[in-house]
Amino acid sequence: MAKVAIIGSGGFGCSIGILLNKNNHEVKIWSYSQNEIDQINKTHENKDFLPGIKIPESIFFSNNSEEILSDAEFIINALPSKFVRATLKNFSFKPNQKILSVSKGIEDKTFMRMSEVIYDVTKNNNIAALSGPTHAEEVSKFLPTACVVASKNINLAHEIQKLFNNDFFRVYTSSDIIGVELGGTLKNIIALATGISDGLGFGDNTRASLITRGLIEISRFGEKMGAKPETFNGLSGLGDLITTCVSEHGRNRRAGILLGQGMKLDQVVEKIKMVVEGANNIKPVYELAKKSNLELPIIFEVYKILFENKDPKQSVLDLMLRAPKPEQI
Repeated sequence: MAKVAIIGSGGFGCSIGILLNKNNHEVKIWSYSQNEIDQINKTHENKDFLPGIKIPESIFFSNNSEEILSDAEFIINALPSKFVRATLKNFSFKPNQKILSVSKGIEDKTFMRMSEVIYDVTKNNNIAALSGPTHAEEVSKFLPTACVVASKNINLAHEIQKLFNNDFFRVYTSSDIIGVELGGTLKNIIALATGISDGLGFGDNTRASLITRGLIEISRFGEKMGAKPETFNGLSGLGDLITTCVSEHGRNRRAGILLGQGMKLDQVVEKIKMVVEGANNIKPVYELAKKSNLELPIIFEVYKILFENKDPKQSVLDLMLRAPKPEQI
């Protein structure tokens, strides 16, 4: 049995807490909100982020970071990407603790991936990242799921694989932490695009085209940033992309649908009432792509819809009427 601390009590933080509890590990979860802790302790349910799922009474919740982290062997960062640095800099970490990031994003201005932000704050080299098609709702219901954990330290990846693996949750390992993190980040932007398409009333042909060409853009960007191209054909690339672009659970796709129906970004965020990671992460992706002279037509059009008030219908026309070219894979 391992002692595990999870920083972040959202849907995914709670769902992996439930999973690890089922694997007979001791699980503690940090939440910033005492009201949320009181509600979970009373009802054993996270009504806001994981409604209808029973949280075992043996999972301990607190907003006292020392109480959560002090004796943990494994620390899991499950915070929305924009809150990672500001939150973790207030916590105390021990050199022997092993840190897993399940946050998906690139930090604005620094252009750091989440594992890099965590290292910058903690100076701890024992860092891994887990990603793949892992909707919280399905993980918490013990539906068969597969994902990948990556680390420069492959022995750490194997330890985390062992920590999670069971009869409904299968973890593969990788040494390409850059590719695994970027796949999980950029797929949210493509999910916005497919949602916009759905909101405009387009069909399966359009969605499939956006997913396929979107994967090319993810791979193009990732390879430029130092990732292995083949990583994007796996669970943290294609697998996560498909799930996020077609699932009714995906908040980025839901946000895109509302954008396609005519809402502006601030209205969408207000309506969804959850973090839309694709919208938070597109600016650093856009800026990095421009600096690197990368051609990412779908991602660039989503950026223009979000931040330049471009009409989504015009974006579709501009994508369709680009100069003819051979298919490049």
